[in-house]
Parts: sequence; C-alpha cells; structure tokens
Amino acid sequence: MNLAFELDEGDRAAVMVMLLEEEQASKILAELEPEELRVLGEKMCALGEIRPEYITHAITGFVNANDQIGIPAHNRVGQVRSLMTRAVGEVKADSLMQRIAPDAPVASPLELVRWLTPQKLTPLIRDEHPQAIAVLLMQLDPEIAAEVLHGLPWKVQPEVVHRIATLGPIAPDALVMLEEMLARRISETHGQAALSMGGPREAADLINNSGKAVERRVMPEITRADKALAKLIEAEMFKFEHLFALDPQAMGTLLRDVESETLIDALKGVVEEERDVFFRAMSSRAADGVKDEIAARGRVKMADVIEAQKQIVAVARRLAADGAISFGQSDDDYV
Repeated sequence: MNLAFELDEGDRAAVMVMLLEEEQASKILAELEPEELRVLGEKMCALGEIRPEYITHAITGFVNANDQIGIPAHNRVGQVRSLMTRAVGEVKADSLMQRIAPDAPVASPLELVRWLTPQKLTPLIRDEHPQAIAVLLMQLDPEIAAEVLHGLPWKVQPEVVHRIATLGPIAPDALVMLEEMLARRISETHGQAALSMGGPREAADLINNSGKAVERRVMPEITRADKALAKLIEAEMFKFEHLFALDPQAMGTLLRDVESETLIDALKGVVEEERDVFFRAMSSRAADGVKDEIAARGRVKMADVIEAQKQIVAVARRLAADGAISFGQSDDDYV
C-alpha cells in the first residue's frame, strides 16, 4: 500500500475511533487512562484529511493485531463502573454499581483524583502537609502535577518541590495515609453532593415541561404556602433565554412594550445567532437600526445587561399572564 506516510499504532487507533459513532467512541475512550486520552486526542487532531487508503490500512492493522485476541475478564467490574460513570455521573453510577455488583470494591481516592482537573484537585490538598502533597503529585501525570503545584500557595511550593526531590522510596503506609487524607477531603468537599437534590430550578423545569395547566394549578398553591419559594421558582421558570422560543408574532407583541434602549442593552449580552429571534419580529429597517445601535454602544456593564434582560422578562411575564403571548401549550391546555 502506497501511503504518503506510514501510520503508526496511534494513528491507526485514531482513525478507528473516528470511524465509530460518537456514542460508541465515547465508550471506548472511557476505558483509557488520562495520558492515553491525551496522546490519542493529539493523533486525531494531527491526521488532517483521512483518505480511503488510511481507513483501509487502519482496519487491516486492527484485524491483523486482534484476530487471536479476546476480551479479558480482568477488572470487568471496574470497566463497567467507568462506563457507567461517563454515562450517568459518579453519584448515579455508584448507586447502580451497588445493585449490579454489591460486593465489588469502590474506586480508590487515588484513582478518582487522577481524573480531576487541577482546578478541582488543588483546593482539596492546598492545606495539607507538604509531604502528603509531594507524594500525591508523584502519582499524577507530570503536566497535571505541574498545574496543581502552580495553584498552591507560593510559600508552600518550594517545600513541596524539595520533598519531591528527596522523596526516595515511598513506604506503603505513606500511600495508605494519602488515601485516607484524600477520602476525607473528598468527603468534606463532595460528600453531601449525593444528598443535594432538587431545588427551585428543578421545580421550575418540571413545571415548564408539564404545561400551563399544571402551572395554573400548582403555582397558586405554592404561593399561598411559601411566597418566597414561589418567587424563586418563578424566577427560574421565566428567564431571558426562554424568550428565544417565542414565535415572531408573540415576539412582536413583546417588543412593542419594550423600550429601545432596554432592548439594546439586553441584546449586548446575547450572541449574534440568538439575536435573530428578536430581529425576525421587526421590519428590516428597524432590525438594521437596532444592529447599528448595538455595534455603536460599545462595552456595557454585565450588571446593566442583566438588569435590562430582567425588565424584558418582567414585561413578558405580564403579557403572558394577560394572555397576550404564549410560550407553548401542552395537551391538557385544551378541552
């Protein structure tokens, strides 16, 4: 086969992954170590155009390398746990695995922290003893360890580096202590996450997806029982982003009640593609005028953008309550 360059194993792996559906590829990537993911990602980006002969070469190499290889059972529970975690998140995966394999050991804290970003990992260890930090950094990929070191208080950094340079053999007891420290810090930081469920946003999403009839029945009862909670739910139910779902007629009705200056400030905080829903409700001349005003306005404080968007949302809420505009209806809104 006459290739412009010979594909190495990493190139062939990159081609094979890119041939798969996204869901299938993600399952395979979930099995790789962080460093393997980095290398594979670099290969995928560097290949450029993948010509037919590359694909043939990659598949042939894969078949030749694996025609006598099965799928080993070693650490099958760990593989399933990893897939479940990628699919539904750590909390749900833990719950599933307790039912699927109740006797299987849970992932160790050291295994967990290897998947944390430096921004998540640094706060876990910044107040720990330099010796413990040094031992932990030696368990990480060098690039990740360097970022974690950079995020530590500058007074601690020299001592950590000194201890790494003089670390020598690590006793098993030191790793046990490190595991205990990480387990404690992870529990302190994330231990309540599994218990933190629901909230005004989740309630608002549930009501929004249930239709107006449910909203009309539920919200007055919540308001009577807890006015403060009702306001929090309403704030989540009606956000500026919800206006993007309005049809041109409803949007036109809304914009007639909105001051031009308010609209311009509000749209400064919206990407150009999402502004079209507003412009489609205007005449071409009016839309061009607003676009020119936005371009000429210059920088606007985020606080002013948020306030302008809140004002428009308040107008939309009033018009919706009066029946002048609608955000969609479900089957139980009809009789």
